[in-house]
Amino acid sequence: MARVLASKMGFTSLRRTQARTFRVRIVTADADLEFGCEVKCKGRDLFDLVCRTLGLRETWFFGLQYTIKDTMAWLKMDKRVLDQDVPKEEPLVLNFLAKFYPENAEEELVQDITQHLFFLQVKKKILEEEVYCPPEASVLLASYAVQAKYGDYHPNVHKPGFLAQEELLPKRVINLYQMTAEMWEERITVCYAEHRGRTRDEAEIEYLKIAQDLEMYGVNYFFIRNKKGTDLLLGVDALGLHIYDPDNKLTPKISFPWNEIRNISYSDREFAIKPLDKKADVFKFNSSKLRVNKLILQLCIGNHDLFMRRRKVDSLEVQQMKAQAREEKARKQMERQRLDREKRLREEAERARDELERRLIQLQDEALMANEALLRSEETADLLAEKAQIAEEEAKLLAQKAAEAEQEIQRIKVTAIRSEEEKRLIEQKKLEAEMLALKMAEESERRAKEAEQLKQDLQEARESERRAKHKLLEITSKSHTLPPGAGGCHSECLSFDFKDTDMKRLSMEIEKEKVEYMEKSKHLQEQLNELKTEIESLKLKERETHLDILHNENTERGTSKQSNFKKVRYVCVL
Repeated sequence: MARVLASKMGFTSLRRTQARTFRVRIVTADADLEFGCEVKCKGRDLFDLVCRTLGLRETWFFGLQYTIKDTMAWLKMDKRVLDQDVPKEEPLVLNFLAKFYPENAEEELVQDITQHLFFLQVKKKILEEEVYCPPEASVLLASYAVQAKYGDYHPNVHKPGFLAQEELLPKRVINLYQMTAEMWEERITVCYAEHRGRTRDEAEIEYLKIAQDLEMYGVNYFFIRNKKGTDLLLGVDALGLHIYDPDNKLTPKISFPWNEIRNISYSDREFAIKPLDKKADVFKFNSSKLRVNKLILQLCIGNHDLFMRRRKVDSLEVQQMKAQAREEKARKQMERQRLDREKRLREEAERARDELERRLIQLQDEALMANEALLRSEETADLLAEKAQIAEEEAKLLAQKAAEAEQEIQRIKVTAIRSEEEKRLIEQKKLEAEMLALKMAEESERRAKEAEQLKQDLQEARESERRAKHKLLEITSKSHTLPPGAGGCHSECLSFDFKDTDMKRLSMEIEKEKVEYMEKSKHLQEQLNELKTEIESLKLKERETHLDILHNENTERGTSKQSNFKKVRYVCVL
């Protein structure tokens, strides 16, 4: 929190006596300021001090706001602070906020501090759902807010989860889809990565360029009643006055652009809007609270004055500011180019250094490998020398063995000669053995014939013996004289039958089977449509709010914020 103590322009130190001073705390969008004020100081004195402290020159957009009896009010510049109906408390808390909005933020907001304050205020209103923002626009706006805070996207730095503690989307949008925080962060990061090269000021102005097209951007709403007693909503903004149904803040029933309003009168708590066209009806309305009526009148006068001011030649002060802004922008651009050039040179130097380091490491590795190869070569040389010695010894041994082999060959040759002689002898003996076998076969055949002949002789001899015995018996029986007996012999013949059995061979066949198993954004609306398409399938229809339904209907009809002004056309000045 920034605390500033003022000591001039009607302000004095807090060290003065409490009876002559009071403390004021100014709450801005990004810091709190604290001042000690004299009792007689006016609203203009306090407002100017705040603007000087902030370095703000585009003061016509801003004011000091406070709340009294649940009603918003703005500090009057021409009256003493303590003479107004401000809260009677110390320190007195006032909010430094934008009271009037530009029609085109990029063209009208000159100073960076002005853009920054508008960015913070509009972002807060969107997140707190005071300004309706569709989901796809919410994601894109969030990506610009991240670019403004974190700068360019770097995957090694901005890792998943770096947005976990950031409030970037309205709770209504988060609850509308079946998406986790990680899924939302992924969508935002994809858009964020596309904003590379944008500065904080450029990202914030891109944010405002998108936000200024939202239907509720820069509109102050008030509950009113027309002369028939019908409850309505009055919207006051930079473009004109708008009349809404109480349940539809997106699409006005009728609009009155500032250049088509001839006069706005206020008397006896009743307002009358008189169009430039005298044939058109006068629109009358009122509010139940006097403070609200005064606030409506202030906003109408202020917005109309700025509307006319925009259509005139810029004042000398504004021209000076724009010239300074252009110079500052050119200076920043040159500084940025210089920084980019230095960054590029540094990156090239780092790449060259990395390349040299890589080359050095490579050369060190090559030297190490060469050293290892040298050691291996030395070891190999020693090994080869040892092997040469062994080979020499083996050669000697082989020569000796060759001599022995030559002697053995000679011996074998001599042996072979002898073997030839022995072979001839064996052949001769073989022939003799064959002749002998032939003779023996002939002899065996002859002997078999002789044996057969002997068998026949034996049979005949036995037959003769039988006859002789018979005759002897006959003689014995006659002469009772026994002749000498003769011995007999008999032979036995055995034979064997052999039967050859043929063996049968069986074979089996095995079969095998085989199984083959056997591919990004041209315009902002296209980007928004793409984002909408990506997340549409995850939307929970039952959680859609009344404003979501109205926004979808407007989108389907092709109704935009600017098209609403075509309903009534008038020409004139207040």
